[in-house]
Amino acid sequence: MKTNAARILDSLGVKYELRDYEVDPEDLSAESVAAKVGMPAEQVFKTLVARGDRTGVLMAVVPGNAELDLKALARLTGDRKVDTVPLKELQPLTGYVRGGCTAIGGKKDYPVFVDETLELFDVVAVSAGVRGTQLVLAPADYLRVTKAKTGPISRDKA
Repeated sequence: MKTNAARILDSLGVKYELRDYEVDPEDLSAESVAAKVGMPAEQVFKTLVARGDRTGVLMAVVPGNAELDLKALARLTGDRKVDTVPLKELQPLTGYVRGGCTAIGGKKDYPVFVDETLELFDVVAVSAGVRGTQLVLAPADYLRVTKAKTGPISRDKA
């Protein structure tokens, strides 16, 4: 199924592949998604929505095998403090549901900050904007389309 994010990539002439997977509402973890699309978890990136005291709403994109480091994100964004938004705000802010959030084609173009490890890979996977479909594309294309800034914003899961 073509999602809004896929249509945007089409319109920009960006090469990508759609990978569908079976959704388990009890396990929306990036590790689970990675296994289902046949990629290592560090190559499947999850999009989290946060709010900085100066930046406002923003998107943070981190590897599936890591967690967002809020202090590092604040350093990269120039905020004193950053917190993830409550789940109930996710859909009103982005138009996306948990497990289907992407930085491409949301309700608004929020600033995007991506963990620098994205650039280590030939291709990465990100949500296509719905649960059950991932976009596989070149990191440089993803960074260009999302106008993202990269930096060290993730840490190993505790």
